[in-house]
Amino acid sequence: MRTAYSVDMVRAAERELIARLPDGTLMQRAAAGLAAACVDLLGRRVYGSRVVLLVGSGDNGGDALYAGARLARRGAGVTAVLLAPDRTHPGGLAALRRAGGRAVPGTGTEGDDAAEEFIRRADLVVDGIVGIGGKGGLRPDAAALVDTVGETRAAVVAVDLPSGVEADTGEVHGAAVRADLTVTFGTHKPGLLVDPAREYAGSVRLVDIGLALPGEAALEALQHADVAALLPVPGAGSDKYRRGVVGIAAGSARYPGAAVLAVAGALRGGAGAVRYVGPAGDAVLARFPETLVSTGTPEQAGRVQAWVVGPGAGDDAGAVTAVLKADVPVLVDADGLRLADRDAVRARRAPTLLTPHAGEAAALLGVPREEVEGARLHAVRELAERYGATVLLKGSTTLVASPGGGPVRVNPTGTGWLATAGSGDVLSGLAGSLLAAGLDALDAGSVGAYLHGLAGRLAADGAPVGAHDVAEAVREAWRDVTG
Repeated sequence: MRTAYSVDMVRAAERELIARLPDGTLMQRAAAGLAAACVDLLGRRVYGSRVVLLVGSGDNGGDALYAGARLARRGAGVTAVLLAPDRTHPGGLAALRRAGGRAVPGTGTEGDDAAEEFIRRADLVVDGIVGIGGKGGLRPDAAALVDTVGETRAAVVAVDLPSGVEADTGEVHGAAVRADLTVTFGTHKPGLLVDPAREYAGSVRLVDIGLALPGEAALEALQHADVAALLPVPGAGSDKYRRGVVGIAAGSARYPGAAVLAVAGALRGGAGAVRYVGPAGDAVLARFPETLVSTGTPEQAGRVQAWVVGPGAGDDAGAVTAVLKADVPVLVDADGLRLADRDAVRARRAPTLLTPHAGEAAALLGVPREEVEGARLHAVRELAERYGATVLLKGSTTLVASPGGGPVRVNPTGTGWLATAGSGDVLSGLAGSLLAAGLDALDAGSVGAYLHGLAGRLAADGAPVGAHDVAEAVREAWRDVTG
């Protein structure tokens, strides 16, 4: 499992480590890892390559300078653009100059002209402007240099975190460095895993500098082994009822396909049987004759271990109200989110999993969609607290948060090809089936998102897909995870 820690946690760990090491050791470790990553990116072109360091006043600037000195000793032409010449790390600057590198000011009319010329000719730009404590966007002089970098073809390496993005939140305010590679130290930072900041980070390389981080992570990202350990596996004595039965209350005369797709996801999610309640029974049976279809209400459908309610439900508030009264785990999606009463959700004793996309989350929070998309971590945590429920916020980076705090799960497997009608219905059925099979809401949501994202990748393989293709690929994703 990959983990990401808050800035406060990282700084505390750094202080503890620095106190036990000779002066400057930690920065030298970071610089060595940074220089190695730059060498890998440049390949055989280190000797004679033109490298520009964007150097701020903090430790990131020191890391960049020491790494630049290592590159200069290997024959690179290294120029440091100093955004705060009077507060530049003195040891790093001296090391760069001893190695044959040079420095120019990054502010003032003459400095601007010289700095921009070096940037435009660079093969590699190393971003050491702002560290993990940066908030509120870049200053105008730094933003101008970042804009210049964006106009070049130079490869860009960010030190620890791209300047202009916020480490703890993943938020971006104004100009920010768009890196091809981010070399981060000790641990991932939340902003490297969550959009919108994630798309600025490029590939991420983690360098071990010896940090001990025993406290609770801010973010977790499951990997194959974690998911494999959570997936339900039937035993010799299992039958369809012991494996769990998931109820699906979805679809309408207008949207029968939502019911079909939710059932498709549910049948591939590990539960032993699927019960369907709603007006799309004929469509469901035509596609999946193994479904147990009921013509009554959710209360009359028979015993289930979990419910999925809402996909394509239209204005059928009755089904949503009935399902929320059930004393089993419930997943609420799509129209169900609009129809569910918040007090009824909060009053539930059994687990509840809400699965909104950004627009639905914005409606639930009473804010513009752009606010949710720009501050995804805040939005998913706020929803979880308001509703007293686990929340899966779908999107470019899917997040799963539990009420009461704890690490937020971020899903690493998604693809843009999943932005297709009905894809969310498949995810709802899949995650609901995992709930019925015995996973708790946090695990069901994050494992469901992982398999769904992986299935999307496998089904697409670089080309457009439909939701039914994603459902069909869940089995292949399952096999890939358990391989």
